[in-house]
Amino acid sequence: MVELADGVAAQVCGRLLAGLGHDVTKCEPPGGDPLRTREPVDADGLSYTFAALNADKRSVGLDPAAPDGHARLAELLAAADVLIMDAGPRRAAELDLSPARLRAAHPRLVVVAITPYGATDPRSDAYGDSLLAECYGGLAAMVGEPDRRPLSLGGEQTAHAAAFVAFYGAMLALRRPDGDVVDVALCDVAAYIDWKSDIVYTETGQIPVRTGTSIGRWRTVEAADGWVGFIFQPEQWDSVVTLVGDPALEDPRLRGDKARFELVDLWWPAVERWAAQRTKREIYLAAQRLGLPFGYCADLADLAADPQYQERSFFPDGGGRLAPVAGLPWRFGPPPGLADDAGTGTSRPVPRTMDGPSNGREKAPLAGLVVLDLGTITAGAATGRLLADYGATVIKIEAMERPDAFRVWPVPGAGDAEVMEESPLFESNNAGKLGITLDLKTEAGRAEIRRLAARSDALIENFTVGVTRRLGIDFPTLIEVNPRLIYLSLSSQGQSGPESGTRSYGSSLDLLSGLASVTGYAGERPMWSSADINYPDQIVSLFGAGLIAYCAAQDLRGTYLDVSQRELVSWTLADRIIEHLDTGTVPGPSGNRRPGSTPHDVYRCGGDDQWIAVACRTDAERAALAALIGAGRMAGRTAGWWEENHREADAAISAWTRRRTKEECVRELTRAGVPSAPVQSARERAEDPHFRRRRVFLDEPRRQKGFPLRLFGYEPPQPSPAPRLGQHDAEIRNGHLPGAADVPAPRAAEFPSPRPRGST
Repeated sequence: MVELADGVAAQVCGRLLAGLGHDVTKCEPPGGDPLRTREPVDADGLSYTFAALNADKRSVGLDPAAPDGHARLAELLAAADVLIMDAGPRRAAELDLSPARLRAAHPRLVVVAITPYGATDPRSDAYGDSLLAECYGGLAAMVGEPDRRPLSLGGEQTAHAAAFVAFYGAMLALRRPDGDVVDVALCDVAAYIDWKSDIVYTETGQIPVRTGTSIGRWRTVEAADGWVGFIFQPEQWDSVVTLVGDPALEDPRLRGDKARFELVDLWWPAVERWAAQRTKREIYLAAQRLGLPFGYCADLADLAADPQYQERSFFPDGGGRLAPVAGLPWRFGPPPGLADDAGTGTSRPVPRTMDGPSNGREKAPLAGLVVLDLGTITAGAATGRLLADYGATVIKIEAMERPDAFRVWPVPGAGDAEVMEESPLFESNNAGKLGITLDLKTEAGRAEIRRLAARSDALIENFTVGVTRRLGIDFPTLIEVNPRLIYLSLSSQGQSGPESGTRSYGSSLDLLSGLASVTGYAGERPMWSSADINYPDQIVSLFGAGLIAYCAAQDLRGTYLDVSQRELVSWTLADRIIEHLDTGTVPGPSGNRRPGSTPHDVYRCGGDDQWIAVACRTDAERAALAALIGAGRMAGRTAGWWEENHREADAAISAWTRRRTKEECVRELTRAGVPSAPVQSARERAEDPHFRRRRVFLDEPRRQKGFPLRLFGYEPPQPSPAPRLGQHDAEIRNGHLPGAADVPAPRAAEFPSPRPRGST
């Protein structure tokens, strides 16, 4: 793997591959990647972010614009399987590194391009990061309090999600006979994560808005030492009453969910009094014992001391791994030094010999792969949808008496009307699949799934830990039936540890992972992604699909993949974690401000709830901004001055943006060369031709989520409608698996399979 990039997303993608043991050569400009010294830094002056993103990589210093540097890069690419890059189209053309040129020079090279708006979009020549992507993609419009500015999720979340998408795309391209170009746009990934807002808008005509943590049915409540997510389903109200033990909650008027919401001021003060007298973990554990999916806001110090994380050796202390997955070997080593030239003292990698399917470029990358999908709601079901999109035969397995709850999940904002026969939310996560029903509580049902497992390549499940063992469909059982089965478990906190059996939703995991502790308005309460987003569920499906495609591409069969959703989200905060372990620093919410970029925030424009994001990295960009807004006195100021005087700078920017429409702000900032993006609503996203052109959402037969990436050589067809309950029972039980035998499995890569020993 060769990495030629300065953005976070591409470096995270390279980090994933390096962690899995692949040879990743990082190409740095003369003097090194500027990220090496971006604060905060350790005692040796090395950036914690650089260390986290570049662990286990090798480094070579080269300038691709110089003849010798270009020649050296060509030499590296001649021996490479994959190039990860993030140059926009103009810069790529200037360096003679456009995807088309690279594929012509290196016909079997997989080119992974991660850019703000797409590899061929001129807007990708400008700087882009998670804030700008989350604003343009519409995700930021859903995070924060409704009467305040939109928020970016803590850290660089869209960059990490885009890296997971790119990792998946790279594996798809490796399955193709001649490689391919993987085109990932940061704003597309942000929009894809917010897919439910597209459904709500098209189904109801209502524009979804951010709900924060202080209103709505789910809220955060302050405990004696922090914050707890008060999260429950309507049918769990009796357990809530038992937990709190206050007579105010026993009022007969509170028996209905609608009445509870309307009368929240009647009972919520009792909850606040009760919570204030208890610690956050005390409340969390008591709630979990009653089956309530509460989560407490864990900061990084809490995570370091957490018994679940200690049991699973998540932290890199005494042999820990800080890894996003258990079940595959994972490396956690130092980043390369500037003197660690990839060409000195080490052998160069040999060209790859592994072939993908050999029967034509028109074939889908995953054609021939058979996947049993026991996933429900989002995390598991969306993983199966991603695999089906690119050609896998995905068989959704449900119980007739207990189907996937998403089939009848009400559309937010649709009121209390009866849900339609099939929820459009179900359609988005299950289009393109086959569907059968099995009663796994019977021997006949278990015998049928064993028969299917014997003919399948992979299985996905996201049951509560322990359910698969009780049903007799756990990994040790099914691996006896099919020693080559890839088994993916997507659970709340992993398959082992004292809290592995907990119940959660995405909002619970926002809190438990540490993400909420660094998301929010500066110095204020933690903020989650909201029940409308459920960010952890979205990214675990992107990562899960990538893992199955990875094992299929590398022929790592007989593999058990144990993915903790909580740990995966924590892994996106790796730079903050290693800083905490080194210095004891415990970060809190910082609004939209981020290290290395100032100003970096969202500013109100003229009109109702209209906002523009600005993100400047260089003195030139800040000078251009100062001149544009009529604050020439700021033009010559250093980055340090802008950071220390950010309130003054923000006031000057806001005074300028408030006098203009959002469209005027975008036009003038773009003309001045200032990195910016409008905060788009679901309605504006639906009207933006960019997302329709790139098929981020689809409209047949009704609005549903589309695709988070593009391959230059393969365009997924419109997926077939989600299966009706038991629609394919007869044909599959008669032994017919459409598409299952179309393509032979790829032959093994030239390194041994790890054959893991179950959950770790």
